[in-house]
Formats: sequence, structure tokens, C-alpha cells
Amino acid sequence: MPVSETIRRIAARGEGITDSGRAMPFAAPGDRVEGDVVIPGPHHAVPPCRHFPICGGCQLQHVDDAAYADFLRERVAIALSTQGLAVPELAPAHISPPRTRRRASLRAERRGRQILIGFNEAASHRIVDLAECHILHPELFALLKPLRMMLPALLADRRAAGVQMTLTDQGVDLLLEKVEADGLAAAEAITAFAERHRLARLSLDSGYGPEARWEPAAVTITLGGVPVSLPQGGFLQATADGEAALAAAVREGVGDAPTVADLFSGLGTFALPLSETARLLAVEGARDAALSLKIAAGRAQRPVSVEHRDLFRRPLTPDELSRFAAVVLDPPRAGAREQAVALAASTVPRIVHVSCNPATFARDARTLVDGGYRLDRITPVGQFRWSTHVELVGVFTRSV
Repeated sequence: MPVSETIRRIAARGEGITDSGRAMPFAAPGDRVEGDVVIPGPHHAVPPCRHFPICGGCQLQHVDDAAYADFLRERVAIALSTQGLAVPELAPAHISPPRTRRRASLRAERRGRQILIGFNEAASHRIVDLAECHILHPELFALLKPLRMMLPALLADRRAAGVQMTLTDQGVDLLLEKVEADGLAAAEAITAFAERHRLARLSLDSGYGPEARWEPAAVTITLGGVPVSLPQGGFLQATADGEAALAAAVREGVGDAPTVADLFSGLGTFALPLSETARLLAVEGARDAALSLKIAAGRAQRPVSVEHRDLFRRPLTPDELSRFAAVVLDPPRAGAREQAVALAASTVPRIVHVSCNPATFARDARTLVDGGYRLDRITPVGQFRWSTHVELVGVFTRSV
């Protein structure tokens, strides 16, 4: 007779884990496992999308929001424990609603007269041709059908292309990669497509970098009430809802600090909202993003000084950092190892660390704690709904 076990938690890659440590795909906490059979429990949800679980865009549509929120918090707690850190106050996890993803990277492939567009299957290069999607913003999803009609003129048979879409103030910014549009007819077709669907910008990249073919007005994204020019491929938080949740947690962590350094500032996701009440130094390694932020802040007369600087090669020094009442940093997935060492040696009263990788956050948090900082609280954010991707905001104060 099969041994009966209960799923206790969800592992980092999305499998359900039993009492004995056995991993069961697509099992939710509270499910019972008998042999290889999963018997749904109170947190097992009916996946809303017909493409689940084949499509690699989602991994956790089979769990309800309560179990998903617990998963986000547990990912953070486990990462901290691997570094020997105590788990501080964990705020309730914020989860973005369905159909709010405002940027996405899809793949397209031509098979004869048919065009497939969608995410890859999990652990595969096969494309799931999306007939529905419960994570993409409706304006992005609405472009898939007309793209299937337009791409045969730009894509050879059995060839694949990249489709990057971002929802901006002016509409959808569309970038097609690995396609070519030679000749007057192709150019006119692209222009007609962009105009018909009211695109903010349409760019092609045939291998030599993006080239805008349609941009009737400067493409912007509004951050903290300030329109900022969006460079080709510029980074943007995945959902407006998730951005608002992160910004609120950052503002709360910074408090009433009159001077703030925003490191890895990007286009000003946090610098511009904070500049309503504080003076900011924004430091960014991407030249285009730094220039966009500088121009936007100057035009809006916000107290933001912008420095173009590679913080991996040349992090701010302890003396430079100690001039500020608070520091915000939002590094890429690799974390901010070099900058964390300098921060640990500074006298900054408050540090607010935004991260999209609990493991590198915990590593850098260990450095800060060893340097005399106390990790006060963490706010987990799940803006990549139904995925195993976790973002967070950690607040540190100097304890000595």
C-alpha cells in the first residue's frame, strides 16, 4: 500500500516538498501524496490558463494566493538562513494581479504560412503559441494576432525572431529581433502596421542593434509624476502595480531622510518619487538611462544630481556614502557585493536594499550585518505572478 504524505512547502523551482523531502511537480501545500498520485488539498487551485503547465511563462498557477504568498516569504527566509541571518519582520507579500505584466520577451517562429508567438515551453526551445495569457497586459496580448499576420513578410520559413513589448505612456513599444525589412514595400508595411495599431515605437534589430522604424513622438514612462525618455531596451519594473509596491516600501524605509543616494538608479524608479521630499544623488552605470534621468529631472526641476558610474568597478566609497542620511540600492540579479562592502564600512544611518534575487540579497545582507547594520524588516513582492521569481525590499539601520 502506498505511503501517504503531505506537501509541506514549495521549493525554489516550484515543486511541492513532502514531509520526507520528496519533490512532487505541480503539488501545493496541503496536498496528499499517495505513491505517484497527488490528491488536491485546500491550497490547490484550478489553473486559469489552458497552456499551463506546458508554457514556461508560469510555474505556480496550481496554487492559491495564500500558498503563493507563503512561498514568496519562505524563499526570503530560507535565503537568509543559509547566511546565518535571523529572519526579521516579514511584511505580507504583495502579489500583482493577473494581466498586469507591462513588459515581456516572447519568441516567434514561422512554420510555412503559420506564425507561432509565445513563451518557450519549460526547459525547451519549443514555442507555446499563445491562444490566451493571464499574465500579459491586455494591450500587449492584443498585438499577437496582428503580429501573426504581419510577420510572414519579415521572417523566412523555419526562422525564429524575438518579440519584446513594453507598455509606455504613448502605447506599446515593440522591438522585433532577427528580422529584416528590405525594400520599399516592407518599409511601408511596417509603417502601416505601427500606425494602424497605434504603437508608441516600432524597432527592428537584424543583429546590429535596434533601429527605430516608427516613433511619432518621444517614448516615455512616467516615474514619480515625471515623464522619462525610455531608451531602447531600457529597464522597467514588470508591472506598474509591483513598481508602486516597491516604491512604497522604499519610501517607508527612507523615512524623512533629507539626502538620499540612489545606487543602480536606472531611469529613476525610486529617485524621482523620493525627490519630492529629499535631495537625491542618482548613480547609474547604463549611459542611456543616466542621461534620460538627468534630462527628465532637470526638465521637472527635481533636486536630483545624476552620475554615470560603474558601481561594480568603482563603487561609492565609505566617505562618499557617509554624506547621506539614507542609501537606496537596486542592483541586478548578481547583487552588489563590492558596494555592500563599502556600505558596511560607512556611517549611513539607513540603507534600503531592493533585490530581485533573495540569494544575493542575503549574501550582501550578511556583509552589512557584519559591518554593524541591523536588518529590520523585509517586504516580499511577487510582480511576476505565478512564477518562482521573488523581489523584495529590505530595510537596514546602523546598530552601533
